[in-house]
Amino acid sequence: MTAILSVLNFLRPLNTGLLAVGRWVGVFAIGLMVAAILIQVFFRYVLGSALPWPDEAARFCMLWMTGLMAPTAFRSGGFVAIDVMDNVLRGAAFHLLQLVLLAICLAVLIVGVQIGYKEVMGLGGRFATASLYVPTSLGFDEWYRVPRSWMMLSLLVGVALLILVNVELILERIVRLFGQGDRIPPRPGLTMGGAE
Repeated sequence: MTAILSVLNFLRPLNTGLLAVGRWVGVFAIGLMVAAILIQVFFRYVLGSALPWPDEAARFCMLWMTGLMAPTAFRSGGFVAIDVMDNVLRGAAFHLLQLVLLAICLAVLIVGVQIGYKEVMGLGGRFATASLYVPTSLGFDEWYRVPRSWMMLSLLVGVALLILVNVELILERIVRLFGQGDRIPPRPGLTMGGAE
């Protein structure tokens, strides 16, 4: 149990820091997404001439926002869940059920990492976006076409963060299953949905 608690004591502050950075970048991505959509609405409906890049920029920001915010929601119990059995079971049976569900979730996330890696490194990642460019000089006279791999990297990063959170939750459940829940340090950060 001491080894599990040691890993948990290492993983908890690591996840807290990574998820905090992810939330800030996710909020920034939401702001950019809203700005891109407002620019497109103005140009399309006020000026009557739609721009080619805002839709793709908004999609890019939405993917990164989702990849970086989902682990925080998962950690704090913010995902939609059917908790009928949670309300019926108590004690060891409850923790065992949670452990089984988290193990299934981990298996799915491992497959998700493989898919994300293939999307980033595979054939699709070698292509560039249709209309997204970033400047490569301060004079804005040289531009680089954004590769699709940058967009798909959001899936890989998001699922990797979800795996870290999932492992933390599994370790917590193991400790609670053996009645050592009082030895778990409090989790800093957000709480939602009555998560422990």
